[in-house]
Amino acid sequence: MSQNSAENPYGQQPPQFNQPAPPYGQQSGQLQQPYVQQPLQSPSYGQPAYSNPYYAPYPGKTLGVVGLALCLIVPLLGLILSIVAKKRSDAAGFVKNTPAKVGIILGWIFTVLSILAFVLFAVWLGSTLETINTYSG
Repeated sequence: MSQNSAENPYGQQPPQFNQPAPPYGQQSGQLQQPYVQQPLQSPSYGQPAYSNPYYAPYPGKTLGVVGLALCLIVPLLGLILSIVAKKRSDAAGFVKNTPAKVGIILGWIFTVLSILAFVLFAVWLGSTLETINTYSG
């Protein structure tokens, strides 16, 4: 059988039974070499890698924001976290940690207000229970 006949116009041998057909675009009997990707290399002309000049680690800032948010929900815990954030910022040399400062101020205010509200609630509850006991007995 010739390579280019009317029965086989492309010059390929038909696959035999129980043998897989060759992959698309590959002729039978020919091995395809696997594609090996070369690792990317950075330019070697001496430019430094890109870095963001506006980003600098700010120790205690995230903790200060968390402390500030917790001051509104759990004032004592928010106060403690804000104090820890302020200490960390001061230890690293960052004296301008505004969320921690605001968290400390609001933490003290809301802690005092929550203690005052608890005392007033206890007094109200005591007087209400005493009134109920007076009318029932």
